[in-house]
Amino acid sequence: MSQPEQVATPTPRSVLRRQQRTATLVSLITALLLMVLIGLILAVILMAVDPVEKPVLVAYSGESEPKKVIVKPKVQINVRKKPSAPSMAASKMIVAQSTAPTAIPVPEIVVEDISMDIGIGDDFGAGWGDGDGFGGGGGATFFGQTVRAERIAYVIDFSSSMKGQDRHKLMRAELAQSLSTMKNGLQIGMVFFSGPAWVAGDTVKGGVVTTKKGKKFKWKTGGGHSKWVHDGPKQKVPWWTIDDKEVNRLTKIVKESSLSGGTVWNNPLNMALDMDPAPQMIYFMTDGAASGSAAWAQEIGTRAKKMGVVINCVALMQPRAEKDLKTIAEMTGGQLTMVDGNGKRKEIK
Repeated sequence: MSQPEQVATPTPRSVLRRQQRTATLVSLITALLLMVLIGLILAVILMAVDPVEKPVLVAYSGESEPKKVIVKPKVQINVRKKPSAPSMAASKMIVAQSTAPTAIPVPEIVVEDISMDIGIGDDFGAGWGDGDGFGGGGGATFFGQTVRAERIAYVIDFSSSMKGQDRHKLMRAELAQSLSTMKNGLQIGMVFFSGPAWVAGDTVKGGVVTTKKGKKFKWKTGGGHSKWVHDGPKQKVPWWTIDDKEVNRLTKIVKESSLSGGTVWNNPLNMALDMDPAPQMIYFMTDGAASGSAAWAQEIGTRAKKMGVVINCVALMQPRAEKDLKTIAEMTGGQLTMVDGNGKRKEIK
């Protein structure tokens, strides 16, 4: 199919980066102006205040009355004790009541139009922390589900049934859009699955996954599309750090990866949970239920909950998947979104 002529229009990612640079520059200029203003005010105050000698603490004490000589030597009357010196509190009061020779001016400071957005823009907000529980390291959006995390794993259905109603086209477009809006520095992992499961970018044929470096991982089935299991060592899923080059590479993989037969989604979810370090959250998308999926939901939900991993689920045009995916989402504190044949999304509570 011929490619449509490309028009040099800004991509969402370039627009986002341009907005980030603008917000950063405005924040820095505003902060510098504020510091200069404060410095000028302090300089005015220092120049206006003349050195004043500290007031001398003055304390008063009464004189002791001399003893009166009484004719009767054994009797003493009208003897008053020498009063003690006033306390420090009393002395402070005397100083406070004295008038200084020079009055200290108190300038009235009026600051107008100071931006309250310093440090909460797209660039500074993540660095300074926004209390979102994940440290503000970044985030992603997928089928309307927006999350904030530093490590996000995608587990995406690439089974042959995704051809129905062009579901795979919707999935590829949504996944490419999710990649284009990610911040640099975010770490992601990506697992595709049908019967076997594999790291995005690898190839699968006849139950054998082949990596870019030629390493092979085998899968076998005990019969049926939902009976696939590992046949030997398990493949490790790597973490990738997002930058412009990585976004382009992954977007190409998403657009070109082939679909294959089978639907088994407990294996790829376990592969994601086996990542080191574990993901903070997982985006899991499938177009249907499978034999044994109720047990898988309990298995995955229990494991992820113990690990503190949140799983957001997307049921793509398949209502039969709702029950099991809702179990996973509820057990892990995630979300469930149903997408109908027209691409309309509905969050399931």
